[in-house]
Amino acid sequence: MLTVSQVSKSFSGRVLFEDVSLQVNRGDRVGLVGPNGAGKSTLFSLLLGEASPDEGRVAFERNATIGYLPQESAPAGAETVLELATGTSPKLAAAQQVIKRHEKGLHEDEDAYHEALRVFDELGGWQLEPRAKRILSGLAFRETDFDREARTMSGGWIMRAHLARLLVMEPDLLLLDEPTNHLDLESLGWFQEYLIGYPGAILMISHDREFLNQLVGSIVEISHAKLHRYKGNWDAYISQKAARAEQQLSAYKNQQREIAALQEFADRFRAKASKASQAQSKLKQIERMEKIEAPEAALKSIKFKFPQPQRSGSRVIALKNIDFSYGDLTVYRGLNFEAERNQRTVLVGPNGAGKSTLLKLLSGALPIQNGTRELGHNVRVGYFSQHRDEMLNMRQTVLESALDSPNPSSEQTCRTVLGSFLFRGDDVFKPVAVLSGGEKSRLAIVKLLLDPPNLLLMDEPTTHLDIGSIDALIGALEQFEGTLIFISHDVHFIRAIAKSVLHISAGELMPYAGDYQYYLDKTRATSARAALTAGEGLKNAQPAAAPATPRANGAPLGMRELKQQRRAEAELRKASAKGQREKEQRVSTLEMQIVTLEGRQKELTAALEDPAAYESGGKAMELNRELAAISSDLQRITALWEAAAAAVEEPSV
Repeated sequence: MLTVSQVSKSFSGRVLFEDVSLQVNRGDRVGLVGPNGAGKSTLFSLLLGEASPDEGRVAFERNATIGYLPQESAPAGAETVLELATGTSPKLAAAQQVIKRHEKGLHEDEDAYHEALRVFDELGGWQLEPRAKRILSGLAFRETDFDREARTMSGGWIMRAHLARLLVMEPDLLLLDEPTNHLDLESLGWFQEYLIGYPGAILMISHDREFLNQLVGSIVEISHAKLHRYKGNWDAYISQKAARAEQQLSAYKNQQREIAALQEFADRFRAKASKASQAQSKLKQIERMEKIEAPEAALKSIKFKFPQPQRSGSRVIALKNIDFSYGDLTVYRGLNFEAERNQRTVLVGPNGAGKSTLLKLLSGALPIQNGTRELGHNVRVGYFSQHRDEMLNMRQTVLESALDSPNPSSEQTCRTVLGSFLFRGDDVFKPVAVLSGGEKSRLAIVKLLLDPPNLLLMDEPTTHLDIGSIDALIGALEQFEGTLIFISHDVHFIRAIAKSVLHISAGELMPYAGDYQYYLDKTRATSARAALTAGEGLKNAQPAAAPATPRANGAPLGMRELKQQRRAEAELRKASAKGQREKEQRVSTLEMQIVTLEGRQKELTAALEDPAAYESGGKAMELNRELAAISSDLQRITALWEAAAAAVEEPSV
C-alpha cells in the first residue's frame, strides 16, 4: 500500500534520512519511534506530500485513501461536532451542505439538490451519521455535544472530534501522531479496542508503551538517518534492539582491532623502503573498509543529582470527614484520607470517581466544603495540574521560567535539567507563550524538579511527553525523597514509580499496600490498562440471583410476593457485599501498615550497621529503642492481619 524507496532528506544542512526504504502493507500495524528530532514528523510530512524527498520516492497504491491525525492544533470552524465527524471528504461535505440548505428552504436549485442526494448516497452518507454518533460516544462525547459548534470546545475535544472523523472515514492507511494525548483512560481503552479491529493499515507515533504493546506488529526506529524495522511489539523491539546492539558492539570491536593492527604495521614500516609499498597497501585496506559504527551508548536520562526537598513529618497530610460536591453531584461524603512520608501512591478507578478531585482537595486547589484538611510538619505542597498553562508565566523565556522559583538553582543546573528534558542550545531562550503542549509539560516538570515540594501531587504528568522525557521523569522521581501521589494512564510509568495503589469508586477509597502488579494480582485483573479504570465489581463478581422459592404447599409465588422476596434477596446480597468489602479494606489497611513498619525496620537496621551511629552513644540507644518498638508493633499488627485475613474467607452475614 505504501512504498518508500531509497529516500534521502536534509534540512538546514542536517541529514535526516539517507537512502531509507519502508514498506507498509494492508493490515499492517507499525509503531514509529525515535528520539526527538530524529525525523518522525518529517517522515510523516514526506508521506503526506507536504515535503519532497531530496532523492528517492514515496508511492501509494492506486486509489488508496490516507487519513492523518496531527499531534495537536487541528482546525475547527463553525461546523458542529457531528458535522466535523461526518465530514470525511470535501465532496461529501459539499453535498451534505447543499442538502441541509435545501431542507431549511435556503436553496431553490432542485437539480443541484438531487445531484447532492445522488453523491451523498453514492458515498455512503446515510450510514455516516449513525456510525459517527457511535464513535463520538466511544470517545466520551455526550449526545448534547453533537450539535455544539466544535470551535467552542477545548483543543483536546476538537482533536477527539477530528479523530472521530478519521475513524468514520476509515481510510486505507491511518497516520497517527501521538493519538492518545487527548484521551482519558476509558476513551483510550475504547480507542485501543477499536483499532484492534480496524480494517486498514496503521502507522503511528506514540510514547505509550502499553498502547504499542497491544496494537503493533512491528516497530520502525529512526536512528542515525536510517530506518530499522523490528518484528513484534514494543517489548519485542527492546529485546531485539539489545541483542542487535550487542552484535554490533562485538563486530565494531573486532574491526577496530583489525584497523589498529593494520595501522600499527603501516606506522612501523612506512619509513622503510623495502616495506613502504606494503605499508601503503595496509592504509588503503583501511580506507576500503565499510566502517562499522559504534552502537549508541545506553543514554542515561539523569546524569546528576536533583535538589531534594526538606524532610517532612511522618504524617504528611490528612483529610477528615470531607464532603465535596459539584452542584447537585456529590463526589465525597465523609471522606477520610491520610498520607505518610515517602509514600508513592497511584490513584486508579473509573472516570468520574473523584481521582482528580481528590488531588485538588489535597493540593488546596479546591476549597473544603465540609471537614478539615491538615498538613503535617514542614510540609510544602506542589500540584502538577493537567492544565500546564496555570503553572507557567507566558511572558518569560524557558530559562527565565526555570530560574524563577523561591529557591532558585544556578543557571548551570537549570540548563542541565532543561537539557535532560530536551531544551537544548537556543531552545532555552524561546518565549513560554510559543511552546507546544509537550514543551509546556516538560517545562512545568522542570520547574517542579528544580525546587521540589516534599508533597508532590501529579495529574497525568506523562501527557505530551515523548519516551525519552518519560524516562527522564522516572529517573528524577526515583531520586525524589518526598511523598508522591499521582494519576497516570501510562502503565510503564506506574509500574516504575508506584509503591502503593488507591482505588477510588463512587466516592469510596480502597488502599492496596503494594505496587501495581500487587494490585493486579489482588483484583484478578486480566488487563493492566483496563484495571486502571475498573469499578467496584472488578475484584469480586456478584453471585447470581437465587431462583424464586415456591410456597410451602408447592404453589408458585404471586407477583407481589416474588418482588418482595427478590428485594429481600437483593438487600441481603448488598449487606453481604458491604460486609465483605469492609473486611477486605481492613486487610488492605493492615497490609499497608505492615509494609510501612517493615520499611522503617530496614532503615533502622541499616542505621545500626553504620559505625557512625556509635560515635554518640545516645544515637545508637535511640535507634535500638525505636527498633524494639517497631518489632513489637509488627508482631501485634501481623496478628491482627492474620485474623482479618481469616475473616475474609468467612461469608459475611
